[in-house]
Formats: sequence, structure tokens, C-alpha cells
Amino acid sequence: MSPAVIFSIHLVLGYVPWLLCFSAYFWPRLRTMDHVEAQRAIAVLHGFRFFGLVFIVPGVVGSALPAEFATFAAYGDFATGILAILALLTIRLPAVFWPLVIGYNLVGMVDILVDYYHGARFDLPSLSGQLGAAYAIPIIYVPLLMLTHFASLYLLLHSRHKKDRILESGAMSS
Repeated sequence: MSPAVIFSIHLVLGYVPWLLCFSAYFWPRLRTMDHVEAQRAIAVLHGFRFFGLVFIVPGVVGSALPAEFATFAAYGDFATGILAILALLTIRLPAVFWPLVIGYNLVGMVDILVDYYHGARFDLPSLSGQLGAAYAIPIIYVPLLMLTHFASLYLLLHSRHKKDRILESGAMSS
């Protein structure tokens, strides 16, 4: 099997164990947690995205890794990580915390989607050896990040609808 085929298999199959683990262990717990605490747990994971800067460290990744891919991936992850850390630092300030939660999720999802686009555009599977030590990031880490972005946004939307229903039922009983 060629490295490109192996990398493509890794990309796809990276989601399978995380989906199984997430649905069995993480999602049931997140759904029952207080909304702030659930968002805090997810933000902690995304706070480590500063690690994405590794895509622009010579010697960690190969010199033939397309700069357009590496630069966007590095700084997209870095921005997401900083926003997640800021959310964690402002958890006691809801007017700041919630916009930062929305912000790091939107920036993070766009980062991952654009990275997938760049990966296809620059034929990353055939250059996968250039990822060097960073090879594990798109295979192991990115699927969990994407799942937690969806979970975070779902919880945000669900909590809004739940609050609206509570307010509506309170107004109707008055």
C-alpha cells in the first residue's frame, strides 16, 4: 500500500474510534453536566491547540510540506487555542465567556475544514511523510477536536432552546 493510501485510510478511520468513545463515554456525561461546566471541559481540550504551531517548526515537519497548508494549520490552531484559553480565564464573566466559546468553536471548525481543503488541494496524502512527528495530529487529534466542536455548538444551541422553553412556559403560566 502506498503512503498516500495509508494516510487516507488513517484520516477516515481516525473518526471511528473517537465516535465510538465519544458516544459511549463523553457525550452522555456532557449532556448531563451544567452547561458552563460542559463548555469548560471542551475548552480545556481546545486550549492545547497552541500545539498546532508544530506545523511550522523546521525539523519536526519536512521542508516539502506546502507552506500554505502548514502556515494556515499552525496559526488556525494557535488562534483557536488562545480563544479557548481566554474562554477558560473568563469563565466567571458570562458576557465575555460565551462569545469566546462561540468564537473558538467557529474559528476551530473553519480551521479544520480549510485544513482539509488545503490537504486535498496540495495532495497531502502523497506528502504525508512530510508531516513528520506531526503526522498523528490529523489522524488522532483532529477527529476528537471536530467532534467536540459539534458537541459544543449543539450544547450551545440546545441550552438556548431549553432556556427559551422555560421562559415561554413561565410566561404562559403567569
